Amino acid sequence: MSDDATLTRLRLDAQSGTPQSLYLLATALVSRQQVDEACGLHRRAAEGGMANAQIEYARMLLYGVGTAADPEHAVEWLLRAEAAGSPIAGYFLALVALGGRALPHDGRSNERLLAAVRADYPPALRAAALHFGRRADPNDQVLCLQLLERGAGRGDVVAARLLAERLARGEGCAAQPQAAQDILRQLATHGVARLPSTTAPLPASAAPAAGTLALEEVLQPVAVTPLSSRPRVATVDALLSADECRLLIASAQPSLQRSQTVDPDTGAPLPHATRTSSDAAIDPIQEDLALRVVQLRMTRAAGVPLTQAEHLTVLRYAPGEEYRPHRDYRPPGSLERDRPEAGNRLRTICAYLNPVEAGGETEFPVAGVVVTPQPGRAVVFDNLHPDGQPDPDSLHAGRPVLRGEKWLATLWLRERTYRLF
Repeated sequence: MSDDATLTRLRLDAQSGTPQSLYLLATALVSRQQVDEACGLHRRAAEGGMANAQIEYARMLLYGVGTAADPEHAVEWLLRAEAAGSPIAGYFLALVALGGRALPHDGRSNERLLAAVRADYPPALRAAALHFGRRADPNDQVLCLQLLERGAGRGDVVAARLLAERLARGEGCAAQPQAAQDILRQLATHGVARLPSTTAPLPASAAPAAGTLALEEVLQPVAVTPLSSRPRVATVDALLSADECRLLIASAQPSLQRSQTVDPDTGAPLPHATRTSSDAAIDPIQEDLALRVVQLRMTRAAGVPLTQAEHLTVLRYAPGEEYRPHRDYRPPGSLERDRPEAGNRLRTICAYLNPVEAGGETEFPVAGVVVTPQPGRAVVFDNLHPDGQPDPDSLHAGRPVLRGEKWLATLWLRERTYRLF
């Protein structure tokens, strides 16, 4: 049956007004980018008591898809779906709570994530796997592998890629190169390449008893090493685990494009010889709980709430590519185009995601500071003076990569709230 014929049949079925028929039509329309009509249909199906429609309508409200963004109203619908017995709704409530704005970040998040894990919801399995994978306890390491295997078995490509890397390197288990190769061959048949090689030390943390899910670990303070006071530059070693570094790379790879800079006169993005990398900005609607946890970890290390962060950007520098000396604060024309009420870029945090064979250092010429990439390490620096004025001494550069490649995750942090949740 053709797409047009299928849509016609779904429209005829939806005339009955049953929640199921409305939901199926809405789902088909979303796949065709007809989101305004789909939103209305999901709302009608949600009002009819269908939990899946309540979740989808809530997600459209969260991200402003087909309707004005309204996180508080979205939370109400997710709570209704959760009360009806949906662990997936609870998963999204835990995701929203990480921002601490539309919903408080409390112990309910652990309960909700655990319920979604027990329901074998793949994004929940992946988030829990990375949570346990940060811990040194052998039992937690085994649990990480088991959860990744469960996720991979349910079609989660990212979980399969992370599992293959752990099996190949013997992380949390004895090395199993043949099992890793079997997974990689299966992924290759779907056009999915192996992740770049990366390892990182396990972050130090005061973990609870093995097997205990405790998302509040992300709020623990981290050791910050000051490198310069004017401009302010600091590093945080072992901020991200190897799994988290791989997650960021895997999430960005399909969307990489030539990096752009901001035109100082118009504020419009454009390619420029000063910046020769590729990058991918992670669309908020594609953020899962694991990605949100990583971003919360980064913003906590930078001392800024998650809601002040712009969208996560992951960059790849091939041999010879660089970012010549520049500053991160934005010109007035650029701010006017992107939530001026959030203010300028107060601070930047960059996390290195893989070992670089040679080159790729981050240099601060005025401060006389050079930071060497190490997987899991982050560099944090201020772009503004304490009075909010741009600090020209924040000049910095990504030195050319001489051998290998460099992967980097960046969050630009505004002066005030940028995200809705």
